[in-house]
Amino acid sequence: MNRVMATLRLMRAGWVLAREGVIAGLPAQGLAGPAATAHGIASALARRRSEKLDSAERMSRAIARLGPSYAKLGQFLATRPDVIGLDLALDLAHLQDRMDSFPMEESIRRIEDSLGKPVSKLFVELGKPVAAASIAQVHPAKVRDDDGTIRDVAVKVIRPGVRQRFARDLDTFFLFAELQEKHMPASRRLRPVAIAETLAQSTKIEMDLRLEAAALSELHENTKDDPGFRVPKVDWQRTGRDVLTLDWVDGIKMSDIDKLREAGHDLNRLADTVVQSFLRHAMRDGFFHADMHPGNLFVDPKGDIVAVDLGIAGRIGLKERRFLAEILYGFIKRDFRRVAHVHFEAGYVPSHQDVEAFAQAIRAIGEPIHGQPAETISMANLLTLLFEVTDIFEMQTRPELLLLQKTMVVVEGNARALNPHFNMWKASEPVVGDWITRNLGPGAILSDAKTGIESLGRLARSLPELADRTERLSLEVEEMATSGMKLAPTTVEAIGKAEARESRSGRVALWIIALAALWIAWHVS
Repeated sequence: MNRVMATLRLMRAGWVLAREGVIAGLPAQGLAGPAATAHGIASALARRRSEKLDSAERMSRAIARLGPSYAKLGQFLATRPDVIGLDLALDLAHLQDRMDSFPMEESIRRIEDSLGKPVSKLFVELGKPVAAASIAQVHPAKVRDDDGTIRDVAVKVIRPGVRQRFARDLDTFFLFAELQEKHMPASRRLRPVAIAETLAQSTKIEMDLRLEAAALSELHENTKDDPGFRVPKVDWQRTGRDVLTLDWVDGIKMSDIDKLREAGHDLNRLADTVVQSFLRHAMRDGFFHADMHPGNLFVDPKGDIVAVDLGIAGRIGLKERRFLAEILYGFIKRDFRRVAHVHFEAGYVPSHQDVEAFAQAIRAIGEPIHGQPAETISMANLLTLLFEVTDIFEMQTRPELLLLQKTMVVVEGNARALNPHFNMWKASEPVVGDWITRNLGPGAILSDAKTGIESLGRLARSLPELADRTERLSLEVEEMATSGMKLAPTTVEAIGKAEARESRSGRVALWIIALAALWIAWHVS
């Protein structure tokens, strides 16, 4: 029954996407057979008015009809440009996740159920919602601290019934992923079912506001001394599974360029800060805000950038950070063979591929960069070419790197909106250069040597225990060789029961065969 309902919901989603012109707006090049036919039918079904809209507007209309689960699906797919293409990923990344607000009574009920106290005991004042999205809405509020100080806070409250709605729609997403994997062999490299599983897991995390609070708290701690960037502090006493309370942010959204200019902010400095902050978090901390579209960034009266809404966060390990630094360094120095070798050393490209051919493909990407003025180089175009190359050479998708790359493109877009002549390389150099010096220079070698010595020390301390385990294992193997394997009584009993069942099944099968033979012999005679 669930499968039937999921199929019906999938058919409805396809109809809505076709009618709103979303499918017609997707590229048809390279499609053949049923896929090309389906694209043609969907294009014929599109409303005429959709032809006047751009792809982001079409997607917004479709998502408004399909509901909050699809808004979240769109945001998630924006983190996977390898799956849907970079252009569509950027359109989805800039979608405004706006929904109708739900009644105050529901918010109060959610807050009290989650925190176990009356709203009057938690807040001096709780205002009407000022923003509503697919998963939650935000209320302004005032709280009184222990010293009597009253301060402004933002209270995020989970939308009623959203978990049940997402659970239902996830069945539809899984069905589509299974069909895609079964009938579109070219998509198997991208592992659609695994992507659906990742979506299911990330949605569960995002719907527990305690986990978002933990991510915000970590980013707040990491950035507390960073120049020009901050994250609001979490109020843990007023935060639970369905409620998240943060310091209120007074500022102008980064998307409102005219207001920023009128307020006297230095737009060029803000462009540098947003890029440098992102790179600092990713390369220094290995933990970054992965949804840095301008609607989630504010500029406060002091000119600092304040990041909110950490529903999507990214992590990369030291290995990945070193990989990215060497890739960047190789492009800057035009050492394309080194860039290729780094891909193979990291295991990102299958070993049976030709490293020289891969280096040649990397050169085709890197050489044009050096013939352009730095301010005209687009990270978006660079990443598009990289995705095409990785596809040719069967490079397995790396979700954590793709998330980093997609966020970098969005951040670059923010910077260029603030400063049309923004120089990505010049802005990045102080952060990336410092990281390379610290982590790939002589100091890094000494640090690695120190880490290696510490690891050897831990191994040396555990050698007596390892030797004892090895001796016991050797004695057990020797005893099995001379006396045979000994089984526990419960294991012997379980094997006996299984044998008995097998024996009974065998006898039943023989009787059936015998009776069938008699029946055949009787009718033949």
